[in-house]
Parts: sequence; structure tokens; C-alpha cells
Amino acid sequence: MLKLELRKEPSKLMLYATPFIALGLTILAGLLLFALMGKEPVRAITTIFFEPLTSLYSVSELMVKSTPLILIGIGLALGFRAGVWNIGAEGQFAIGAICGSAGALYFYQVESIWVLPLMCLAGAAGGMAWAAIPAFLKTRLNTNEILVSLMLVYVAVLLLGVLVHGPMRDPDGLNFPESRLFHDAAILPILIEGTRAHAGFIVALIIVALAWFVLDRHILGFQIKVAGQAPHAARFAGFSDKRIVWLCFMISGALAGLAGVFEAAGPVGQLVPALPVGYGFTAIIVAFLGRLHPVGVLLGGLLLALTYIGGESAQISMSLPSATTSVFQGMLLFFLLAADVFVNYRLKWTGRAAKTSAALRQAAE
Repeated sequence: MLKLELRKEPSKLMLYATPFIALGLTILAGLLLFALMGKEPVRAITTIFFEPLTSLYSVSELMVKSTPLILIGIGLALGFRAGVWNIGAEGQFAIGAICGSAGALYFYQVESIWVLPLMCLAGAAGGMAWAAIPAFLKTRLNTNEILVSLMLVYVAVLLLGVLVHGPMRDPDGLNFPESRLFHDAAILPILIEGTRAHAGFIVALIIVALAWFVLDRHILGFQIKVAGQAPHAARFAGFSDKRIVWLCFMISGALAGLAGVFEAAGPVGQLVPALPVGYGFTAIIVAFLGRLHPVGVLLGGLLLALTYIGGESAQISMSLPSATTSVFQGMLLFFLLAADVFVNYRLKWTGRAAKTSAALRQAAE
């Protein structure tokens, strides 16, 4: 008989091995799923996980899709490390897109190099302002930040719909719910000619490096890690719980808002009601898949972006359902959480032979 036995200390090997185990189990489950659906399993898995890496255009799309996932994932990872559960990044993403787009529309036809930086500042400020609501309620009224931040997502998405149907709608757009197309000064520079890869990916890489420095080389990162791993020790050392909560919410809100600006000023080029496509929720998987480490978040963001691109390609070439991408992301999270059990536990055989051996050892002692 097998049972779970608590380890004396968490296994570092399993901590870093479980993401790969989860990915392998996801692929195996995908093969079985496609076989049951009557599709070619190997072809489907190849289309989703390998074909997007075979052309320059697909790689550029990988950069586009991974940029918001990496930015949001970094912010969430910092908060999760401190035990601050911001689940509302999708709403902060939408508010950041609104504020950044408002800057683009306010400076419409103004050719200046300052337009794009001002949009980014406005978007980050908007995301921070939206994240400040659960932070304030958490620190003042001890409300549950998970519920508050999650409920605010729906408020933000509805606010986006109201604005693009009203004040921010294109007056020359034949009543379609969308803003004006941004002018050139409000569009992110393209990295690879003929593709949609933009400079936001470079910013995401810089943010990864900064986050790594803060976590591993700065007193702030030390406070974040202590607050998450040993809250009582953090209080004894004089670290302020409220300060950590505010700091984590502000960082994650700013990065989610910045991701919203990059999405509006990058591949979309305007503000539309369909702008939030679940990046804020998918970034939660990215953060845990990356073990809440900046470099891991970078790799996790690229992997989840791969499922987006591969899933869309499989839908077209193999007539798969539109939920294919979501199913794979869900399976990946499920297997990751299941495999994480073995970080703190190990399987132990408790059959008759094991009991006899234990009895003999006890008798010898």
C-alpha cells in the first residue's frame, strides 16, 4: 500500500523538476484527449508545441503573446512570494489600457517622442490606482484581497465597454465600439520588419532583470521573501505588513497596466472592448510555473504564449474547438499543482514487507 509521507524538509530537486513533469503529463494527456476526439494525436501536439518555433513570423508572434504574460507574471510572482494574492491583474490590465489609450487620443496627431512614454506612465498609474482599491481595503479593513481584486476585474471590463461605446468611440467609425486608430507617435516601435514583434518585449526582458536584482540582491526582495515564508519572523524583524501589501499591489498593478498599454499600442493599435483576453488570469499559471522566480516567469511566459499560438494554429489546420488553448492551460495548472505535492511529501510503500522490516529494526534497537 502506498501512502504520502511528509518530508523532513522540502525537496529542491522536486521543486524545480515539477514544472517539467507537469509539462510532460500535459502532453501525454493531450495525446490521449486528441485520440479520443478522433484527431491525429502526434500531429496535434506537434502543431501546438513545435510548429510555432519553425518560422520567423511564428517566433515574432511568440514575442508578442509572451510580453503581457511576462510583465503581469513578474508582478504577480512578487506578490505571491510575499503572500499577497492579487487575482485581479486582468482588471488592472484593462484600466491600464484605458488610461494609456486616453493619452494617445488626447495627443492625437501630436508628433512627439514623449507621447508613448506618457502613455506608458498613464497606463502604469491607472493599473496602480485600480490595485490600490484591494490594497486599501486589505490594510484598513482586513478584507480578502482575492475576492476584492477578482470582483474588480468585471467592473474594469464593463467600464472599458462603456467607454468604447461612448466617450472614447471613434467619431468616424460608423458607430462601431472602438477608438480611433492610434497615430504613429503612439505606436510601439517594431523590432522585426514585417512582423508584429514590438519593443515591449525588450521592456519585459529589462523588467525580468530588475525583478531578479530586487529579489536576490536588494533588501526589499529579502523583506518580500521573509514576509511570505515566515510572517511572524518578518514582524519580529520590524517589517511592516501593510507596507509589503501596498508595495506588492502597486508593483503588480503598474506592470499589469503597462501590459495593457503595450497591447493597445502594439498589436491592436487602438482601444477595443475585446482587448482583455485572459492574460491576467493566464499569468497566474505563468507565475507558478516559473516558481515565482523572474527567470522562471520568463520561460513560463514563453511556454504559455506557445500554447496560445499553437492552439490557434491547431484550430485552423485541424478544425479543433476554440477551447483547445484553455484546456491545455488548465491541464498544465492541474498537473503542476498535483506534482507540487511531492515537494513536501514522498510516496512510501507500507505493505507487509515494509511492516516486517520496520518491526525487525525496532526489535534490533
